[in-house]
Amino acid sequence: MRENLQKERYSSNKYKEKELMKVTVKVSRVSKVVKGGKRFNFSALVVVGDGKGRCGFGSGKAKEVASAVRKATDQASKHLIRVPLKEGRTFFHDVLGKYGAGEVCIRSAKKGKGVIAGGTMRAIFDVMGVQDVVSKTLRSGNPHNVVRATFEAFKGMETPRVVSRKRDKKLEEIYGEFLQGVEA
Repeated sequence: MRENLQKERYSSNKYKEKELMKVTVKVSRVSKVVKGGKRFNFSALVVVGDGKGRCGFGSGKAKEVASAVRKATDQASKHLIRVPLKEGRTFFHDVLGKYGAGEVCIRSAKKGKGVIAGGTMRAIFDVMGVQDVVSKTLRSGNPHNVVRATFEAFKGMETPRVVSRKRDKKLEEIYGEFLQGVEA
């Protein structure tokens, strides 16, 4: 999976001339039987990120693999999201994500733990720049569902500053509650 990690330049309206890392998660061949024989189409699932907490995914279909991957990459680079990272290496808190039959559990980890994840989620964490995380795919192993469930989990992530604003508490109080929960 790490061999597929490539740095390429993509021109998009919003992120022009920025380097994005691209990983092709899955390429599928679909055949259609017609009068003269079989016709093949390809679909690709691609994950794109900048290595600093911004990532996106896209899927594309075409008659050739290269065209399908290019379409998926263009879609992914247009729909990038920012995920808050703690110290630029892990997440602030644990979170569950669900999409269809796919369910994922993402947990923050101590420094030096590394990326412990399956192939599909490892690709997402690699392009995001996450260095320490423990994750598990709980139900469906379908790459499309796993990617979407992971991005649903990212939508639920918040920084301590946002939580303190929502609860009308000081940031120190939030960290105090967190530390008490860890000690218990």
